[in-house]
Amino acid sequence: MKISEASRVSGVSARSLRHYEDEGLIVPGRFSNGFRDYCQSTIDRVLVIRTLLESGLPVRLIRELLPRLTDGSDAGTDAVCSEFLHEVQSHRDRLAARIAVLSDQQAALDAYLREARRTDL
Repeated sequence: MKISEASRVSGVSARSLRHYEDEGLIVPGRFSNGFRDYCQSTIDRVLVIRTLLESGLPVRLIRELLPRLTDGSDAGTDAVCSEFLHEVQSHRDRLAARIAVLSDQQAALDAYLREARRTDL
């Protein structure tokens, strides 16, 4: 299917599909005229990529590990899954630390605003 249909079917913009290709996350086929040709397996992969991106995983991590997770073979799956889960946990831990800092900053701003409003009365 052409990029417009792939976009409609996957719910991902044509621009995002091109970006995924530029990042090496997908490799669509090509028609003889050079237009991209998306098969169902590529669409399925796009849906996985979208889910991973929406959960906050960086493209770098997805690019490194997705091919090994979806290549269809069982060779090294345990090691890949273990490595992938370790990377996901590390990313989650960094995210939690950032959230804690932002929560502290928000609390400080809330306290400042309460005090500023109290002194304005």
